[in-house]
Amino acid sequence: MPSILTDNAAVSRLCYEHFKERGFRHFAFCGFNGADYSDERQREFFRLVTAAGLHCHVYSEAHQLQKNATAKYELLGMKDGEQVAGWIRQLPKPVGLMACNDMRGQQVLDACRAIGVSVPEEVAVIGVDNDEVVCNLSEPPLSSVVPNAERVGYEAAALLSQMMAGKKVLQTEIFIEPNRIITRRSTEILAIQDQQIAVAARFIREHACEGISVNDVLHAVPVSRSVFSQRFKKILGRSPKEEIQRVRLQRAAGLLCDTDWPVKRISDEVGFYDPFHFSRVFKKAYDRSPLHYRKKQNS
Repeated sequence: MPSILTDNAAVSRLCYEHFKERGFRHFAFCGFNGADYSDERQREFFRLVTAAGLHCHVYSEAHQLQKNATAKYELLGMKDGEQVAGWIRQLPKPVGLMACNDMRGQQVLDACRAIGVSVPEEVAVIGVDNDEVVCNLSEPPLSSVVPNAERVGYEAAALLSQMMAGKKVLQTEIFIEPNRIITRRSTEILAIQDQQIAVAARFIREHACEGISVNDVLHAVPVSRSVFSQRFKKILGRSPKEEIQRVRLQRAAGLLCDTDWPVKRISDEVGFYDPFHFSRVFKKAYDRSPLHYRKKQNS
């Protein structure tokens, strides 16, 4: 039978980029070993981290179950809180930790609290599924990847309609990319050792949508422009100007998904002010116009 599935590789890429943007050099993954979706997310997260020349610490369990026992792996995994806590205690700090889903992410947060590890200062945690009840009841609230569940349902219904009409459909897997990450307190941290660059990056995150320029950032970080730009790019991999634009576009993408605001209002809200310029820049970054992006994400 054909399958409509969340693109687990894309989920892991979002998490890796989320931590990378915050300057983390240590990474970890905590999943339900043996559960198919968890293993897929682990493999891609591990691949991305190691491809960057860094080390990814992976939580391992001793459970040995039969194939296709995902629910049993999850049930067993939720009972090993003490083992998770012991593993977290041994991790290098600060570390960006991806949990395979929100349920596992909440367990990681509970384990951190039990052993006195601060979140997000020592361990920043991100889950998957954006279960708002779980995420908001976690302490601190859990950042999470938002899957495009509506698109999964839509594509599944479309396939079912074709099958009921007697049409032949391919026995294949169709993967749907997640929407984005909802950032909550569990990852609101910058793991940057250079304090001046950390201040600059935080200033950009907080004020990028107010129409600031690199000169405004330099007022917050009194250092020569050339030295600042070199240090900033070396640590974050982007120039200060590119970072300001990235934060603006990321905020715009969220507003396109979460509101029905017209493009001009969103352009003003994120500090572009000229909707035509905003549309050109957005299309270059996301390979589609703002309205096309909204339609695709909400379809």
